[in-house]
Amino acid sequence: MKKILFLPLLQMQSGHHQVAEAVMDLLINHTKDIIFKKIDLLSYTNKSLEKMITNGYLKWIRYAPETYKLAYKSFFYVPPTKGHSFMWYEPLFLKKMEQLLAEEKPDLLVCTHAFPSYLISRLKMKGKCDVPVINVYTDFFINSVWGREGIDVHFLPSQQVKENLLTKYQIPKQRLFVTGIPIHERITKKDVRKKIHNERPKILIAGGNSGLGGIAKLADELKRSTQIDYLVLCGKNRKLYDEILSWDLAHIKPLPYLSSRTEMNSIYEAVDAIMTKPGGVTISEALKKQLPIFVHSTLPGQEEINLHYLKDKELAFELDQKLPLEKQLLNVLLDADKMNCWEQAVHSYQKGIELDNPESMLGVISAILDQKTSSLQTGVVGQSKVFQSAGA
Repeated sequence: MKKILFLPLLQMQSGHHQVAEAVMDLLINHTKDIIFKKIDLLSYTNKSLEKMITNGYLKWIRYAPETYKLAYKSFFYVPPTKGHSFMWYEPLFLKKMEQLLAEEKPDLLVCTHAFPSYLISRLKMKGKCDVPVINVYTDFFINSVWGREGIDVHFLPSQQVKENLLTKYQIPKQRLFVTGIPIHERITKKDVRKKIHNERPKILIAGGNSGLGGIAKLADELKRSTQIDYLVLCGKNRKLYDEILSWDLAHIKPLPYLSSRTEMNSIYEAVDAIMTKPGGVTISEALKKQLPIFVHSTLPGQEEINLHYLKDKELAFELDQKLPLEKQLLNVLLDADKMNCWEQAVHSYQKGIELDNPESMLGVISAILDQKTSSLQTGVVGQSKVFQSAGA
């Protein structure tokens, strides 16, 4: 019986957990005789420490976003020649990671956060870990904390990131697979965007599982809207849900936290576009569903970098909070030229995804579990259909 250990970070429901769960469910639904575990190293080390860091992070991005932005860029964007230094706490977490691996004895490690990946890379370079590792990225870029040395396979968000790892870090091509940001297989692919005719456009507004993202700031604009219907995902923000419900407006409907991916897929099918923050998972789901994407607010740090990528590739439209909301939405949705350009951009992005179905991703993971890692690294396994389809 094989064991796969998934390593996100922190307990809060973030993209790191969503991506880990998407890959876990994929394996659960299509494989046998595999044990799965998802462990947050901080909670494993000290539960009180994890709670303190989570609470501190949420307060930091809420009350001092500019300082967080500066700290993120200075910490997560270290030049390759300099390298990272985690000072006094690195030995503690390296020891805890060693302890965790000794206890769990996994056959494969899947990192969905940069810090566990960094620690495992360090252990591999010290000769203290021989377990195969997959980095699965949850944003449209890769920060400098992610481990690169000793990592067996990279599941990448885009061709642009692949080119960066090839040229800047000289990582062998046969280790790099463009998968897009993995999302749950119950979010089904839609190849053609639903056209808006004479009906009122229906727009889904998402702010993340914690209800972050400034949805409340749009309140007056939403109330005044006369030509658009809105569904508002409130996440676990009960206060926001109750407030919208109290408006008692026919064109605005709040939705509570949804854990069912099937139900979420049905909601995507029912709307014409999405307003959201530029989080990797939500954006990837919208791209798969061929939903025009409007960015209404951005958290500092990684979301700002995601937005820069999305705008550069013409995959999303950024809303100007100083201009009328409804007019901006309709000016895009009802403009055939703008929609055609957006559809071409989405097609170009999706064309760059090499492992675009569950079977191909499962094939790579199975190859590693079947102890073909050495063959994978030398390109021998590249003769199989799975690796040929990935362009290795």
